[in-house]
Amino acid sequence: MSQYQAPIRDMKFQMDEVLDFPSHYESFAQGREASPDIVEAIIESAAAFAQDVLAPLDGVGDDVGCTWKDGEVTTPPGFKDAYNEYIANGWTTLAMPEALGGQGLPASLAGFCMEICATANHAWTMYPGLSMGGIQTIAAHANDELKARFLPKLIAGKWSATMCLTEAHCGSDLGLLRTKAQPQDDGSYAISGSKIFISSGEHDLTDNIVHIVLARLPDAPEGIKGISLFIVPKFNVDDAGNVADRNGVRCGSIEHKMGIHGNATCVINFDDAKGYLISPPHKGMSCMFTFINESRMGVAQQALAQIEASHQSALAYARERVQFRGTVRENPEAAADPIIVHPDVRRMLLTQKAFGEGGRALSYYLSKQADIETYSDSEEAKANAEQLLSLMTPIAKGFLSEVCMEATSYGIQVFGGHGYIREWRQEQHFRDARITSIYEGTTGIQGLDLLGRKILASRGKALEPLVKEIMGFCAQNPSSPYVGALQKQLQGWSDITTSIGMKAMKNPDEVNAAAYDYLMYSGYTVLAWVWAQSAQVASQALENNPSEADTIFYKEKLVTARFYFERILPRTLALKASMESGVDSLPEFSAPL
Repeated sequence: MSQYQAPIRDMKFQMDEVLDFPSHYESFAQGREASPDIVEAIIESAAAFAQDVLAPLDGVGDDVGCTWKDGEVTTPPGFKDAYNEYIANGWTTLAMPEALGGQGLPASLAGFCMEICATANHAWTMYPGLSMGGIQTIAAHANDELKARFLPKLIAGKWSATMCLTEAHCGSDLGLLRTKAQPQDDGSYAISGSKIFISSGEHDLTDNIVHIVLARLPDAPEGIKGISLFIVPKFNVDDAGNVADRNGVRCGSIEHKMGIHGNATCVINFDDAKGYLISPPHKGMSCMFTFINESRMGVAQQALAQIEASHQSALAYARERVQFRGTVRENPEAAADPIIVHPDVRRMLLTQKAFGEGGRALSYYLSKQADIETYSDSEEAKANAEQLLSLMTPIAKGFLSEVCMEATSYGIQVFGGHGYIREWRQEQHFRDARITSIYEGTTGIQGLDLLGRKILASRGKALEPLVKEIMGFCAQNPSSPYVGALQKQLQGWSDITTSIGMKAMKNPDEVNAAAYDYLMYSGYTVLAWVWAQSAQVASQALENNPSEADTIFYKEKLVTARFYFERILPRTLALKASMESGVDSLPEFSAPL
């Protein structure tokens, strides 16, 4: 069984060589403290914590899981000690403003550390990870009094946060939710209702849990336009920001899930719980998207993490496991060769590598855009970054969550029968990965957001900033072997978008029928672009006589880029044909079946 090692070399390749984060950090005030030596020290410290503390707890969390008794949840053995070490070392404060007790470093740097932790232990990392979205939501929408009351201890990690969206009867259709918010004389609200699927909703890691809750005011209109957003703590908080009496918040049960057993997924019941309005009345969904978009990027990162973890162990196993003789013998005297010599095994490993390293390139590109949107002094740069993030967030979340299931399934397949049993932990990666295409909006919903709300609603203008960047790369690198394929891919993307748009004018269901395939087509296209960039940088680096280790690294980049363009990107041809078949290929089922 292999031990997780943080992929620092590949992280630094994307950060330093492809995306030039050192210059990026120099371009805004909060980034200037993130010098290359500081960044390296932080990444290496995160790697040590993840490898030594979190990774050994991953199997413990899966085997033992969380336990519920009388409304209280106990996390798996070792989780609380790991969390205490995490906050003692200041990881929750890394990218928070100094005025609120933070270290004032860039959000992207905190994200890189979170990726390392999520790869080592997906379930554990969800506890502090969700708090980041809660902090951002309160910071963006609450008044100064509520910020002062709740943010310091959330930032310090002494309290944690959740997002309370759905209810048993509504799933993703939040316009159906029934949780009520009754105004009180003191300006607070009495929140009553029940929420389900609340990740980290109850646990023993922190002194308080701050729920960010969607509910309806008494005069709320029906549907999504009648939802408001509230802070509802597990324990009430006095004016000085200290824990007071127990609020009317209880965990009714925890879910027994396919994966991420170490994270408590809860039913949370609110019984006249004291809450505080943080959105304008009936405008809660637009404010909640601060949390949702943060979480969608977090889910994309979790998908990337599962690909990386599965690939590392599958690669190590394939180098050691001996079965059958290769056409070219590694050791002619041996009875059999390591299975990595067999082309089909390499196909699976290279698919994992292409999605994992390509997904990292995409994730880091979006992290850079998020920095620009948050910190840049240029309104033009901020607006461009906002447009890119709006377009690419559903692509990253939807596409990476889908291919991570393929990649982790290949991890099981490389191990054969040993992958199907728990001893080797490959099947855990698949089970843990499965949730990523469901929560924060299923892949179909991401596709509808991308195609319907973003691209067709803007008559294609939403695509323009990204297409401009990709065409700019093609213009600057005419000798790249992948420019022709990229240009052809962009033209195909434009053509199919126009085709669906024309069909949708006659039948709006064409958008829903094409949404999933369109999102996947978009994801393969975007990953082709980031792989072309990586290949170009690696080719140039090889011209400068790098060290032996770096030579191997760069050559592997070129091999994987070629594999992606020749073996993976052609999948878009099938997706195009599927989309062109239209809604007519999806006839209504007769009832009963």
